[in-house]
Amino acid sequence: MTSDQPSLVTENLLLRPLSPLDSARVCELASHLEIAAQTTRIPYPYIEDNAREWIEAQYEEFKRGEQLNFAIVERSSGELIGVCGLSRINRENETAELGYWIGRPYWNQGFATGAVEAVVDYAFRVLGLNRVYSRYMRKNPASGRVLAKCGFVHEGTLRQHVKKWEKFEDIEIAAILKEDYLQHD
Repeated sequence: MTSDQPSLVTENLLLRPLSPLDSARVCELASHLEIAAQTTRIPYPYIEDNAREWIEAQYEEFKRGEQLNFAIVERSSGELIGVCGLSRINRENETAELGYWIGRPYWNQGFATGAVEAVVDYAFRVLGLNRVYSRYMRKNPASGRVLAKCGFVHEGTLRQHVKKWEKFEDIEIAAILKEDYLQHD
């Protein structure tokens, strides 16, 4: 699989295109119940076929300009530790949805914040988007804290917006505008 998708580098992270070779590691990290329980799109159990199919599908969506996902790699170890990216890229309205997850062993170490900052910077400075938003489950307040650290403003609650494991869940939505991002940069 070839890609003209860029890589992004921060002090501690390398955000690079996902590869089919990442399937086993993505599966290893995403197959934890805690990950699936706090995300709207990751199933449980999560098997390697899920990872492989998702990586292949996101690559096709990247080629169509609809999605841009990065493997989050810890630079010091070279280990893939999660995924961060943009989906629902809407060129007409200059918006995209930010999504991310970090493997359980890497929580509370600033990796999500670093990845989100890099992807948001890319969204505004390179893609020329005007608004980046993110939806997260109310029962995952840590995700809201990551977004707040990155300058996102909480916009509201989508009550009982998704049904996960036979239970309706509230979804929080937060966003950041290009003008606000550039003003605080």
